[in-house]
Amino acid sequence: MSTESVPADGHAYARFTRRLQAVLVDVIIFMLIFAGALILAVSLKSDNVARILGFTVVATWLLYEPILVSRTGGTVGHWLYNLRVVDDRGGNLSFGKSVLRVVVKTVLGWYSFITMALTHRHQAVHDLLTKSTVQIRKLAKAQPHHFTARRAQLTPPGMPSVARRIIVIVAYLLACFVLFTAALPGLAAVGAVSMQCIDGRPCSGPELLILSALWLGWAGLSILAVVRAWQGRIWGARARDLAA
Repeated sequence: MSTESVPADGHAYARFTRRLQAVLVDVIIFMLIFAGALILAVSLKSDNVARILGFTVVATWLLYEPILVSRTGGTVGHWLYNLRVVDDRGGNLSFGKSVLRVVVKTVLGWYSFITMALTHRHQAVHDLLTKSTVQIRKLAKAQPHHFTARRAQLTPPGMPSVARRIIVIVAYLLACFVLFTAALPGLAAVGAVSMQCIDGRPCSGPELLILSALWLGWAGLSILAVVRAWQGRIWGARARDLAA
């Protein structure tokens, strides 16, 4: 990596795509642990073993990220993608902050990352609440598209105001939610998904796949709307071409 691409202040903040890749690795690891525990519980046919395995899986979910982040600065996903969670005071987060961070991230899901487009240091909600940032661990091993520098300003020339972009973002998020809720009875009407499944009762495998795909589409459209609105590239919040 050339020295020209290194931020002037030495802080290389991870881009959303890089952080997303790290999250997916951690999700895969947890799903493998869950699947292994489930297979073992079914094969042993013991309620006591099943309870112990269930407790172990929950404990793993609760402690996996806090322990690794507080002790090593990142999870397996963070390490594989050359990332580190850094406390604003320097060094690793405390265990307590790491627990709060994973709880907030779990509750908010992908929406926690929306504020990465709204902050100077590209912080998600769980970063802001724990006073932390996610940075490149070793700059020498990073490519320029893996990170970005601190934003000098949040409203560049020609961009709509922050208030207008936030209003447009909220409007698009509401529209995505309306589309999602309207799609559910439509799927039931054509027989793709039963109303019992939609109401929270047991679903078949195909129904779960359809609902998962719908949820991913909803989340993807919501994130796309937020990013494009903040960049001034969507109807209602387009940036003005000052050169015209």
